[in-house]
Amino acid sequence: MKALVLNGDYDISVQDRPDPEPGPDEVLIDVIATGICGSDFHGYSGENGRRHPGQVMGHETVGRIAHLGRDVNDLRVGDLVTVNPVINCGHCAACRAGQEHWCATKKVLGVEPDIPAAFADQFVMRAPNVIVLPKGLPAELGALVEPLSVGYHAVRRGQVTADDRVLVVGGGPIGQACVLAARRLGATQIAVSDPRASRRELCNRLQAAVIDPTSDELAATATTTLGDRPSLVIDAVGITSTMAAALESAAMGARIVLVGMGTPSIELAAYGISTQERSLIGSFTYTATEFADTAAWVGSQPDGVEQLIDGRVGWDGAPRAFDDLARGTSEASKILVFPHGVSA
Repeated sequence: MKALVLNGDYDISVQDRPDPEPGPDEVLIDVIATGICGSDFHGYSGENGRRHPGQVMGHETVGRIAHLGRDVNDLRVGDLVTVNPVINCGHCAACRAGQEHWCATKKVLGVEPDIPAAFADQFVMRAPNVIVLPKGLPAELGALVEPLSVGYHAVRRGQVTADDRVLVVGGGPIGQACVLAARRLGATQIAVSDPRASRRELCNRLQAAVIDPTSDELAATATTTLGDRPSLVIDAVGITSTMAAALESAAMGARIVLVGMGTPSIELAAYGISTQERSLIGSFTYTATEFADTAAWVGSQPDGVEQLIDGRVGWDGAPRAFDDLARGTSEASKILVFPHGVSA
Protein backbone atom coordinates (compact mmCIF):
# COMPACT_ATOMS: atom_id res chain seq x y z
CA MET A 1 0.00 0.00 0.00
CA LYS A 2 0.94 3.68 -0.23
CA ALA A 3 1.56 5.82 2.83
CA LEU A 4 2.80 9.34 3.53
CA VAL A 5 6.02 8.97 5.50
CA LEU A 6 7.86 11.67 7.46
CA ASN A 7 11.54 11.47 6.55
CA GLY A 8 12.77 14.45 8.58
CA ASP A 9 12.21 18.17 9.01
CA TYR A 10 10.45 19.58 5.95
CA ASP A 11 10.76 16.20 4.21
CA ILE A 12 7.75 13.96 3.63
CA SER A 13 7.01 11.59 0.77
CA VAL A 14 4.62 8.91 -0.46
CA GLN A 15 6.20 5.48 -0.07
CA ASP A 16 5.30 1.82 -0.30
CA ARG A 17 4.61 0.18 3.04
CA PRO A 18 3.50 -3.38 3.90
CA ASP A 19 -0.23 -3.98 3.82
CA PRO A 20 -1.57 -3.96 7.40
CA GLU A 21 -3.46 -6.90 8.85
CA PRO A 22 -5.91 -6.57 11.76
CA GLY A 23 -5.42 -8.48 14.97
CA PRO A 24 -8.27 -10.39 16.64
CA ASP A 25 -9.85 -7.28 18.19
CA GLU A 26 -8.93 -4.85 15.40
CA VAL A 27 -10.50 -3.48 12.24
CA LEU A 28 -8.84 -2.82 8.88
CA ILE A 29 -10.01 0.49 7.43
CA ASP A 30 -9.80 1.68 3.82
CA VAL A 31 -9.06 5.39 4.17
CA ILE A 32 -11.29 7.84 2.32
CA ALA A 33 -9.77 11.07 3.64
CA THR A 34 -7.52 12.28 6.44
CA GLY A 35 -7.18 15.89 7.59
CA ILE A 36 -3.85 17.63 8.08
CA CYS A 37 -3.83 18.83 11.69
CA GLY A 38 -1.73 21.74 12.92
CA SER A 39 0.18 19.28 15.09
CA ASP A 40 0.98 17.30 11.94
CA PHE A 41 2.48 20.12 9.93
CA HIS A 42 4.26 21.53 13.00
CA GLY A 43 5.65 18.03 13.42
CA TYR A 44 6.67 18.05 9.76
CA SER A 45 8.60 21.27 10.36
CA GLY A 46 10.17 19.91 13.55
CA GLU A 47 8.70 22.75 15.63
CA ASN A 48 6.80 20.74 18.20
CA GLY A 49 9.03 17.69 18.62
CA ARG A 50 5.97 15.45 18.64
CA ARG A 51 6.57 13.63 15.35
CA HIS A 52 9.51 11.44 14.34
CA PRO A 53 11.33 10.35 11.14
CA GLY A 54 9.87 7.18 9.66
CA GLN A 55 6.44 7.91 11.10
CA VAL A 56 3.11 7.67 9.28
CA MET A 57 0.96 10.39 10.85
CA GLY A 58 -2.77 11.12 10.59
CA HIS A 59 -5.53 11.06 13.21
CA GLU A 60 -8.41 13.09 11.69
CA THR A 61 -9.80 10.42 9.41
CA VAL A 62 -12.77 8.73 7.79
CA GLY A 63 -12.97 5.47 5.88
CA ARG A 64 -14.81 2.21 5.35
CA ILE A 65 -14.26 -1.07 7.11
CA ALA A 66 -12.45 -3.48 4.82
CA HIS A 67 -11.92 -6.43 7.17
CA LEU A 68 -12.81 -7.44 10.73
CA GLY A 69 -10.60 -9.25 13.23
CA ARG A 70 -11.99 -12.61 14.28
CA ASP A 71 -13.25 -11.33 17.67
CA VAL A 72 -15.09 -8.28 16.31
CA ASN A 73 -18.84 -8.86 16.15
CA ASP A 74 -20.48 -5.43 16.46
CA LEU A 75 -19.19 -3.83 13.24
CA ARG A 76 -19.70 -4.68 9.58
CA VAL A 77 -17.55 -4.62 6.47
CA GLY A 78 -18.51 -1.56 4.42
CA ASP A 79 -19.51 0.60 7.40
CA LEU A 80 -18.56 4.28 7.05
CA VAL A 81 -16.45 5.03 10.13
CA THR A 82 -14.22 7.46 11.90
CA VAL A 83 -11.87 6.57 14.75
CA ASN A 84 -11.21 7.96 18.21
CA PRO A 85 -7.39 8.22 18.19
CA VAL A 86 -7.03 7.99 22.00
CA ILE A 87 -6.00 4.40 22.77
CA ASN A 88 -6.46 3.97 26.52
CA CYS A 89 -5.87 1.02 28.84
CA GLY A 90 -9.52 0.65 29.84
CA HIS A 91 -8.96 -0.42 33.44
CA CYS A 92 -7.15 2.36 35.36
CA ALA A 93 -9.01 4.78 37.64
CA ALA A 94 -9.21 7.45 34.94
CA CYS A 95 -10.61 5.04 32.36
CA ARG A 96 -13.15 3.65 34.81
CA ALA A 97 -14.27 7.22 35.57
CA GLY A 98 -14.89 8.00 31.89
CA GLN A 99 -11.80 10.20 31.64
CA GLU A 100 -10.00 8.03 29.12
CA HIS A 101 -7.84 10.92 27.91
CA TRP A 102 -6.30 11.07 31.42
CA CYS A 103 -5.08 7.47 31.19
CA ALA A 104 -1.40 7.51 32.16
CA THR A 105 -0.51 4.84 29.60
CA LYS A 106 -2.65 6.07 26.71
CA LYS A 107 -1.30 6.30 23.20
CA VAL A 108 -2.63 8.58 20.48
CA LEU A 109 -2.93 7.39 16.89
CA GLY A 110 -0.91 9.66 14.64
CA VAL A 111 1.28 10.86 17.52
CA GLU A 112 2.79 7.57 18.67
CA PRO A 113 5.65 6.89 16.23
CA ASP A 114 5.42 3.09 16.36
CA ILE A 115 1.72 2.94 15.36
CA PRO A 116 1.19 3.42 11.59
CA ALA A 117 -1.69 5.86 11.27
CA ALA A 118 -4.15 7.28 8.77
CA PHE A 119 -2.08 9.03 6.08
CA ALA A 120 -2.15 5.72 4.24
CA ASP A 121 -4.31 3.66 1.93
CA GLN A 122 -5.24 1.52 4.93
CA PHE A 123 -4.61 1.28 8.66
CA VAL A 124 -5.80 -0.80 11.60
CA MET A 125 -7.50 0.32 14.79
CA ARG A 126 -8.89 -1.61 17.74
CA ALA A 127 -12.64 -2.06 17.43
CA PRO A 128 -13.77 -0.06 20.52
CA ASN A 129 -12.25 3.09 18.99
CA VAL A 130 -14.16 2.72 15.71
CA ILE A 131 -17.30 4.85 15.45
CA VAL A 132 -19.90 4.10 12.78
CA LEU A 133 -21.28 7.11 10.90
CA PRO A 134 -24.68 7.44 9.19
CA LYS A 135 -24.88 5.99 5.68
CA GLY A 136 -26.17 9.21 4.15
CA LEU A 137 -23.43 11.43 5.54
CA PRO A 138 -21.08 12.99 2.96
CA ALA A 139 -18.05 10.86 3.73
CA GLU A 140 -15.49 13.66 4.00
CA LEU A 141 -17.35 15.20 6.94
CA GLY A 142 -16.31 12.20 9.02
CA ALA A 143 -12.74 13.52 8.98
CA LEU A 144 -13.94 16.56 10.95
CA VAL A 145 -15.18 14.61 13.97
CA GLU A 146 -11.77 14.59 15.67
CA PRO A 147 -10.97 18.34 15.49
CA LEU A 148 -14.58 19.19 16.33
CA SER A 149 -14.27 16.95 19.40
CA VAL A 150 -11.19 18.92 20.48
CA GLY A 151 -13.20 22.15 20.32
CA TYR A 152 -16.17 20.60 22.09
CA HIS A 153 -14.01 19.37 24.95
CA ALA A 154 -12.28 22.76 25.27
CA VAL A 155 -15.56 24.63 25.51
CA ARG A 156 -16.92 22.13 28.01
CA ARG A 157 -13.74 22.50 30.06
CA GLY A 158 -14.53 26.23 30.12
CA GLN A 159 -18.02 25.43 31.46
CA VAL A 160 -19.69 27.67 28.92
CA THR A 161 -23.21 28.92 29.59
CA ALA A 162 -25.75 30.79 27.52
CA ASP A 163 -24.86 33.97 29.42
CA ASP A 164 -21.14 33.84 28.65
CA ARG A 165 -19.35 36.36 26.48
CA VAL A 166 -16.94 34.14 24.57
CA LEU A 167 -13.72 35.29 22.92
CA VAL A 168 -11.79 32.78 20.81
CA VAL A 169 -8.19 33.82 20.13
CA GLY A 170 -7.24 32.15 16.84
CA GLY A 171 -9.63 31.39 14.01
CA GLY A 172 -7.94 28.29 12.60
CA PRO A 173 -9.52 24.82 12.62
CA ILE A 174 -9.56 24.47 16.43
CA GLY A 175 -10.84 28.02 16.88
CA GLN A 176 -13.57 27.26 14.35
CA ALA A 177 -14.40 24.06 16.24
CA CYS A 178 -14.66 26.09 19.46
CA VAL A 179 -17.08 28.54 17.82
CA LEU A 180 -19.34 25.71 16.68
CA ALA A 181 -19.09 24.00 20.07
CA ALA A 182 -19.95 27.18 21.96
CA ARG A 183 -23.06 27.62 19.82
CA ARG A 184 -23.87 23.93 20.21
CA LEU A 185 -23.81 24.44 24.00
CA GLY A 186 -26.01 27.53 23.98
CA ALA A 187 -23.66 30.53 23.79
CA THR A 188 -24.77 33.35 21.50
CA GLN A 189 -22.20 36.09 22.17
CA ILE A 190 -19.06 34.87 20.44
CA ALA A 191 -16.15 36.78 18.92
CA VAL A 192 -13.03 35.48 17.17
CA SER A 193 -9.70 37.24 16.78
CA ASP A 194 -7.43 36.26 13.89
CA PRO A 195 -5.01 38.21 11.69
CA ARG A 196 -5.94 36.27 8.52
CA ALA A 197 -8.83 37.71 6.53
CA SER A 198 -9.79 34.29 5.13
CA ARG A 199 -10.18 32.84 8.61
CA ARG A 200 -12.14 35.84 9.85
CA GLU A 201 -14.50 35.49 6.89
CA LEU A 202 -15.08 31.81 7.64
CA CYS A 203 -15.68 32.44 11.36
CA ASN A 204 -18.10 35.20 10.43
CA ARG A 205 -20.03 32.71 8.29
CA LEU A 206 -20.14 30.52 11.41
CA GLN A 207 -22.04 33.39 13.09
CA ALA A 208 -19.20 34.75 15.20
CA ALA A 209 -18.23 38.42 15.33
CA VAL A 210 -14.67 38.83 14.09
CA ILE A 211 -11.76 41.03 15.12
CA ASP A 212 -8.56 41.84 13.23
CA PRO A 213 -5.87 42.13 15.94
CA THR A 214 -3.47 43.76 13.49
CA SER A 215 -5.66 46.82 13.09
CA ASP A 216 -7.86 46.85 16.21
CA GLU A 217 -6.86 46.84 19.88
CA LEU A 218 -8.12 43.42 20.87
CA ALA A 219 -9.19 43.96 24.48
CA ALA A 220 -11.13 47.15 23.74
CA THR A 221 -12.69 45.80 20.55
CA ALA A 222 -13.73 42.55 22.21
CA THR A 223 -15.39 44.49 25.02
CA THR A 224 -17.26 46.67 22.56
CA THR A 225 -18.24 43.74 20.36
CA LEU A 226 -19.48 41.54 23.20
CA GLY A 227 -20.98 44.32 25.32
CA ASP A 228 -18.55 43.73 28.19
CA ARG A 229 -15.22 42.03 28.77
CA PRO A 230 -15.19 38.33 27.85
CA SER A 231 -16.12 35.95 30.65
CA LEU A 232 -14.69 32.95 28.78
CA VAL A 233 -11.58 33.19 26.60
CA ILE A 234 -10.25 30.27 24.58
CA ASP A 235 -6.67 30.42 23.35
CA ALA A 236 -6.74 28.22 20.25
CA VAL A 237 -3.18 29.12 19.25
CA GLY A 238 -1.05 28.59 22.34
CA ILE A 239 1.90 30.95 22.07
CA THR A 240 3.10 33.69 24.40
CA SER A 241 1.47 36.54 22.47
CA THR A 242 -1.97 34.89 22.24
CA MET A 243 -2.00 34.02 25.95
CA ALA A 244 -1.03 37.62 26.70
CA ALA A 245 -3.93 38.77 24.51
CA ALA A 246 -6.29 36.42 26.34
CA LEU A 247 -5.27 37.81 29.72
CA GLU A 248 -5.47 41.42 28.56
CA SER A 249 -8.98 40.86 27.21
CA ALA A 250 -10.55 38.71 29.93
CA ALA A 251 -12.91 39.99 32.58
CA MET A 252 -12.08 39.71 36.27
CA GLY A 253 -12.86 36.16 37.37
CA ALA A 254 -12.93 34.90 33.77
CA ARG A 255 -12.06 31.36 32.71
CA ILE A 256 -9.25 31.06 30.19
CA VAL A 257 -8.91 27.75 28.34
CA LEU A 258 -5.59 26.87 26.73
CA VAL A 259 -6.23 24.39 23.92
CA GLY A 260 -3.79 25.65 21.28
CA MET A 261 -0.40 23.93 21.19
CA GLY A 262 1.62 26.40 19.14
CA THR A 263 4.71 26.04 21.29
CA PRO A 264 5.76 23.73 24.15
CA SER A 265 6.26 26.63 26.60
CA ILE A 266 5.05 30.20 26.97
CA GLU A 267 5.77 33.20 29.19
CA LEU A 268 2.88 33.89 31.51
CA ALA A 269 1.83 37.13 33.20
CA ALA A 270 1.18 35.52 36.57
CA TYR A 271 -0.27 38.65 38.17
CA GLY A 272 -2.86 38.74 35.39
CA ILE A 273 -4.18 35.48 36.78
CA SER A 274 -3.78 35.94 40.52
CA THR A 275 -4.79 39.58 41.00
CA GLN A 276 -7.81 39.24 38.70
CA GLU A 277 -8.77 35.82 40.12
CA ARG A 278 -8.96 34.26 36.69
CA SER A 279 -8.84 30.51 36.13
CA LEU A 280 -6.40 29.04 33.60
CA ILE A 281 -7.67 25.70 32.32
CA GLY A 282 -5.79 23.19 30.17
CA SER A 283 -7.56 21.19 27.48
CA PHE A 284 -6.25 18.25 25.45
CA THR A 285 -8.18 15.73 23.33
CA TYR A 286 -11.57 14.55 24.73
CA THR A 287 -13.41 11.76 26.50
CA ALA A 288 -14.77 8.79 24.59
CA THR A 289 -18.29 10.04 25.28
CA GLU A 290 -17.51 13.50 23.92
CA PHE A 291 -16.02 11.96 20.78
CA ALA A 292 -19.05 9.71 20.23
CA ASP A 293 -21.45 12.58 20.91
CA THR A 294 -19.61 14.78 18.41
CA ALA A 295 -19.69 12.01 15.80
CA ALA A 296 -23.46 11.81 16.24
CA TRP A 297 -23.71 15.60 16.00
CA VAL A 298 -21.69 15.67 12.77
CA GLY A 299 -23.88 12.83 11.52
CA SER A 300 -26.88 15.16 11.81
CA GLN A 301 -25.12 17.50 9.32
CA PRO A 302 -25.45 20.73 11.34
CA ASP A 303 -25.27 24.02 9.46
CA GLY A 304 -21.76 25.33 8.89
CA VAL A 305 -19.79 22.11 9.30
CA GLU A 306 -19.32 21.62 5.56
CA GLN A 307 -17.60 25.02 5.33
CA LEU A 308 -14.66 23.88 7.43
CA ILE A 309 -13.05 21.92 4.58
CA ASP A 310 -11.33 24.32 2.20
CA GLY A 311 -8.64 22.15 0.61
CA ARG A 312 -8.55 18.66 -0.94
CA VAL A 313 -5.55 16.84 -2.38
CA GLY A 314 -4.56 13.33 -3.47
CA TRP A 315 -1.23 11.61 -2.87
CA ASP A 316 0.40 13.77 -5.52
CA GLY A 317 -0.53 17.00 -3.75
CA ALA A 318 -0.01 15.90 -0.13
CA PRO A 319 3.70 16.78 0.33
CA ARG A 320 3.15 20.25 -1.11
CA ALA A 321 0.09 20.77 1.12
CA PHE A 322 2.18 19.96 4.20
CA ASP A 323 4.91 22.33 3.11
CA ASP A 324 2.54 25.20 2.32
CA LEU A 325 0.80 24.86 5.68
CA ALA A 326 4.08 24.64 7.60
CA ARG A 327 5.53 27.70 5.86
CA GLY A 328 2.31 29.70 6.18
CA THR A 329 1.91 30.14 2.43
CA SER A 330 -1.49 28.43 2.23
CA GLU A 331 -4.75 30.25 2.89
CA ALA A 332 -6.49 26.95 3.62
CA SER A 333 -7.53 26.08 7.16
CA LYS A 334 -8.38 22.39 6.77
CA ILE A 335 -6.90 20.34 3.94
CA LEU A 336 -7.96 16.73 3.51
CA VAL A 337 -5.73 14.12 1.88
CA PHE A 338 -7.62 11.56 -0.25
CA PRO A 339 -5.38 8.50 -0.84
CA HIS A 340 -7.55 7.18 -3.66
CA GLY A 341 -8.12 10.56 -5.29
CA VAL A 342 -10.34 13.53 -4.46
CA SER A 343 -13.18 12.24 -6.61
CA ALA A 344 -13.08 8.76 -5.07
